[in-house]
This record gives sequence, structure tokens and C-alpha cells, in this order.
Amino acid sequence: MSDRVPRVGALPSGPRDAITDVSGVTVGHCTLAEGAIQTGVTVIRPHAGDLYHDRVPAAAAVLNGFGKSIGLMQLEELGVIETPIALTNTFGVPAVAAAQIRAALAVNPGIGRELPTVNPLVFECNDGHLNDMARMVVAEAHYRQAHDAADVAVPEGAVGAGRGMSSFGVKGGIGTASRRVEAGGRMVTVGTLVLANFGRPAQLRICGRALGPVLAERLEEPGTVAKPEKGSIILVAGTDAPLDARQLRRLALRAGAGLARTGSVFGHGSGDIALAFSTAYTLPQDPGTPMPAVAMLHDGHLDPLFEAVADGIEQAILKALWHAETVTGRNGHRRRALAEILPDWQALAPGAMP
Repeated sequence: MSDRVPRVGALPSGPRDAITDVSGVTVGHCTLAEGAIQTGVTVIRPHAGDLYHDRVPAAAAVLNGFGKSIGLMQLEELGVIETPIALTNTFGVPAVAAAQIRAALAVNPGIGRELPTVNPLVFECNDGHLNDMARMVVAEAHYRQAHDAADVAVPEGAVGAGRGMSSFGVKGGIGTASRRVEAGGRMVTVGTLVLANFGRPAQLRICGRALGPVLAERLEEPGTVAKPEKGSIILVAGTDAPLDARQLRRLALRAGAGLARTGSVFGHGSGDIALAFSTAYTLPQDPGTPMPAVAMLHDGHLDPLFEAVADGIEQAILKALWHAETVTGRNGHRRRALAEILPDWQALAPGAMP
């Protein structure tokens, strides 16, 4: 099915068309799929070392703050990531945060004693339509499994944290992409990954084509009333370009451009949060270790990265939709695969921009 995924923009992608095209980045999933339990955990590791000691610069942009993430306040203040980035369902956040703390303690037993505390970083979306969240099945072992499974190959669709997610009335989930651009005289990679759980059917746009009305018609059931937006999306961007936290926040904000292209209006009940990080250098936890002397990319060279992250986010969302298979979960609720419903998308809305 991957050869049928709509291609966004003209920028070249990396060899995997995934966030793992940024050197050192890996992604792992733990998927729970049995009956009313349709959920999981996804972990993004910016590098393979000890993130508590060798932190990476990062920043977040909250497009709409209807969310229950952990770690954003310290991230905004310090501009660094000191655990892997974890994604899960809303009620799984505390267990995953505890798992991150225990993992950091296992490597650095002095945390919270003679060493500073650690800031877990967990993002969430509500997968309650397909998954019985109230059973709170996500546990520390599931985080460890996803963490240990991290690799450069990234399965997409209804996997990991994306297992129970929905988008535009169809199956959502995990999607990833990458784009390569020249900035400041060097080639850099921008990788993206999304946890897509947002959008009403009538809003969907694919590569500029307003296909939402067709999708809504094909999904319509007698007596169905359009419901308000209650979804969410987590947008992650990684790059090997040397950027500081201020510049990374600007990059994170541009993820919203890619999200909007798919039809999102950042609805009232949607938790739309973007995170951007750089792997170009690390920042030491130890105050006795000198800070790196890094020549940052000039602000005047950021536009190609902004274009790359917008295209990459849009691409990752479409890949999440195209790779997700039909899933039946809690109380028999069912989300169909978009590719089954709109296999003829290219023939539709011919008057729209391609």
C-alpha cells in the first residue's frame, strides 16, 4: 500500500522517508491489541546514549492546549530533552512517566539525591473510541519494550501509541517522513513523526484536494450528527541542523502549517502539540563539563527548514492514514482504513490544486 501514499511537495526525502533519516534517531513501538484493548506506547530516542547526561536541545509549540502531557514546563524553561520522547494514550501518561524516571535512575542512581531530578517527557492522545482507557492497562513494562525495540525501521499506522487512534472518522495512528534541504551551504535533514488522532471527516484535504465532503458522504450513517472536534495530534520534528532552543521553537511552530494543510483547524477540544529537537550537539548535565561551542545556523537560512517541516508533517499525517488498517475495538467500535474508502482519491475533486 505504501506505493499509493500521496507524495507531498517537491523536496527530496531521506532513504527511509522517516524521522530516523536524522542520524542517531531511532523509534520503537509496543502495541497492545486484544478485544477492547487497542493502545500502546511509542518511544523516540534522539540518540543511543544517556540522555540525562547528554541532553539534546529542544523546544515545543502548543497550537491548542487541550492535553495532559508531562514535561512541557521544564522543557520550555531549559530548552533540553533529558529522557526519550514517549507517546501513549491519555491515561497511560503516569505509568510511562514513572517508567522513564526508573530507567534514568537505573543508569544514574544519584538522580534525586546528589544529582538533579529528571524531567520525563510524555505526550498523549485520547484513543477512547477504540480502546477502553479506563482499564489503564499501559504499564512500565510496555515503555521498556518500546524503548528496547527502537530501531531505524519505523512501522506506521495502527501500531504503538497509534493503535487506537482515529483521524477524520477513519483509522489514524503513527506516520513518519523526512525531507532534505540545503541551508547555510550544507545539506540538512528534517525528520517528522506524528501521532494522528484529529479531524472531522468533512475537513479532510489530501494534497490540496478538498476530499472531506466525499469522505463524509461515504462514512455517513442514518441519523448521524456531526460531532465537535475532540481529537488531538502530537507532531515531532528532529533535525541534524545546528539550532538552539529559540530556533527549534520556531521550527516546531511551522509544524502547524503542515497540519493545517490536511484540513485541521486546531479545534477547541483538540490537543495539538509540536516538539522539535536537534541532534547536532548535546548539552551536558554536569556543570563541570564545558558547554559546547557550536556555530548555529543563521536565522536567515531557516526558511528551507520551515518548508521541510511543513511538508514532512503533512506527509507523515498522510502516511499514518494510508498505512493504518481497519481496527475494531471497545464495544464493537470500528474505524475503517482510509485507503479502503478513498482508493479513487486522485480522480476526485479534479478542480482542486494537485
